[in-house]
Amino acid sequence: MDRKKFFTLGAAGTLGASLFNTAETSQPSTEKRWQNGESPWPICLDTYTILPASLEEKVEIAAEAGYDAIEPWDRELISYEKEGGDVEKLGARIKELGLFVPSVIGLWNAIPPGDKEFEESLEGTRNRMRLAKAIGSQHIQTIPNTVGEGYDVKKVAQRYRTVLEIAEEEFGLEAALVFVKFFPLKSMGQAMQVALDSNHPNAKIIPDTYHMYITEGGFNGLKLINGDAIAIFQFADAPGHKAPDDLADADRVFPGDGVLPLPEILRDLYATGFRGCISLELYNPEYHQRDPLEVAKEGFEKTLKVIKEAGV
Repeated sequence: MDRKKFFTLGAAGTLGASLFNTAETSQPSTEKRWQNGESPWPICLDTYTILPASLEEKVEIAAEAGYDAIEPWDRELISYEKEGGDVEKLGARIKELGLFVPSVIGLWNAIPPGDKEFEESLEGTRNRMRLAKAIGSQHIQTIPNTVGEGYDVKKVAQRYRTVLEIAEEEFGLEAALVFVKFFPLKSMGQAMQVALDSNHPNAKIIPDTYHMYITEGGFNGLKLINGDAIAIFQFADAPGHKAPDDLADADRVFPGDGVLPLPEILRDLYATGFRGCISLELYNPEYHQRDPLEVAKEGFEKTLKVIKEAGV
């Protein structure tokens, strides 16, 4: 792959020095803005954030709460279809409400360690891709939950490339790679290594502020990445009452309610050139006990507030 797709042009020191320079980070007049010009990124709702609601309800809630996009899960689409729902019609309803689908979560077991297991996984991978295409998604998340401890980077990269090719050639999708502390492929750096070594022009990763923090990989790596290498940016805050090693996904909190330097992270993200979705992703069971619309609205308002604080 042309590494210019992944690494920003120019010296890293120069880029780092320019991140807080308003003259250099202000948007050109031709740049598309969202939220009445208040955000350079569309704001997306990961549907797990309002777990108790049905998929159709989540679509309506996302629109009512002010989001630009919605990010559903594969299990929801599979269940929706099994129960007689038409995924294409749901996709049409999403568009009718002024929303779009930047990504679907996701391709589970898409990169198992053995050749036989990989071949056997492709049927499920293709079905999930079919559903993502039907709802009108641009990306589908490739989840490295089964790469195996001590995984072979070369093998993982080769299999990820195959997934990329299937997504593009058969479904018109882009398959992006996630990293999760609780899986063998844990950090943004590890995900970037696989993406680079896949040698595919559309290889991308999906950073997540929460997992960047709890893996202790940190946030400075964003300064080295070109925004074209990012499919979507998962967004959440982390509480300060636990050490990163002790945090679980259930501990995620609304942006601005925790200890992460989210405005600074967003300034760095802006400098990469990324203009895709900021997706609010919360798995907090306390929020699931509340009214889903209230949770969606609070999450939206706090996400937009942090974006404003970033001054981009």
